[in-house]
Amino acid sequence: MSSSPAMNYMPPPDVDRAMPQPFPQAAPQIIIKESRHHSSSHRRHRRHSSSRPHHHSSTTLLQAPPPLLHFSSAPVVQVQKIHHSSSHNAFRMPSPAQFAAQVNHVPPQNGIAQAAQQLQEDFQYSRCTGRKKALCIGINYRGQPNELRGCINDARHVRDFLIRRYGYKGEDIVLLSDDSHDPRKIPTKRNILDAMKWLVRSARPDDSLFFHYSGHGGQTPDLDGDEVDGYDEVIYPLDFKQKGHITDDVMHDIMVKPLPKGCRLTGLFDCCHSGTVLDLPYIYSSSGRLKGSHISSKARKSKSTPADVISFSGCKDGQTSADTFAGGVAVGAMSHAFISSLSHNPKQSYQELLRSVRQILYPKYSQRPQLGSSHHINTNLRFII
Repeated sequence: MSSSPAMNYMPPPDVDRAMPQPFPQAAPQIIIKESRHHSSSHRRHRRHSSSRPHHHSSTTLLQAPPPLLHFSSAPVVQVQKIHHSSSHNAFRMPSPAQFAAQVNHVPPQNGIAQAAQQLQEDFQYSRCTGRKKALCIGINYRGQPNELRGCINDARHVRDFLIRRYGYKGEDIVLLSDDSHDPRKIPTKRNILDAMKWLVRSARPDDSLFFHYSGHGGQTPDLDGDEVDGYDEVIYPLDFKQKGHITDDVMHDIMVKPLPKGCRLTGLFDCCHSGTVLDLPYIYSSSGRLKGSHISSKARKSKSTPADVISFSGCKDGQTSADTFAGGVAVGAMSHAFISSLSHNPKQSYQELLRSVRQILYPKYSQRPQLGSSHHINTNLRFII
């Protein structure tokens, strides 16, 4: 797979670009409005339309993954501090006073920037020099009506990228995919929730946790009033028909809230309707400015955290994310663009990475990748994992 961000995404000619049939729902209230589909002409957003799932290719062209950590038992992980002699250690984090000065340069937008300053006192950036753990999930929904193609490949590519480029260890990465022969490594709802809890267990300041999801995404009516648009974002486990979806509220409660001050969680979501799928209160434009509010003022305070939580998602909440092929391998456009951008240029700021990923996808795809955070960040700082 080429690492150049100029990779040309060329779907194969035999891909069926017709609109798929409505995606089966796990419960009457579920609304899956669109999905990751190849053709941009099929990605128009209709708030009350029936479901349309993503597409990824299930052809596995990589070697089988190594044995992974079993996470079903009680906490057994011994936290070890791993110090690297990389440029990360030389990277100076701004003091609270310096950070406040940087924040003051961001013009308030509907009071969001001012609220961010007030909530900033307890926040601390992670140096990412502690333990590194990752959870990579790829679901092709094999044998189901709206089967995807490249999600399993995405999960393996991200896992290999983290090991190769960022010093993650194979034994500290859990990979869930629906081609696994191990029942505990199949992406069922129970296994996904258990793996999320494993990811954040025993987390400490300066740890670097990474969560990657590639599969179906959708929306469902918001029941607690925290979403301005009235919809929660959701992901779909392999057994969603029997067990239901996983909402952004649940993911936030499991993976964001428990994290200590100064611990990093990086989320990478390659699915439809994923702009705010981790329920982070702040979203940024490619120029680094805070965007308009997507959650209520009351929810902004409860969703903020002293931990260093960042998310990159494949599209806005009202958009779909595309499947494509790169080098003859089925992949998700967002997963591939993220890996390609950082492989080509590892030293980028948050802003630069967001712009780079968008440029890789444009104009082939209309989806607009999003950057979110659990706190107000200086997007000119270098992005590290």
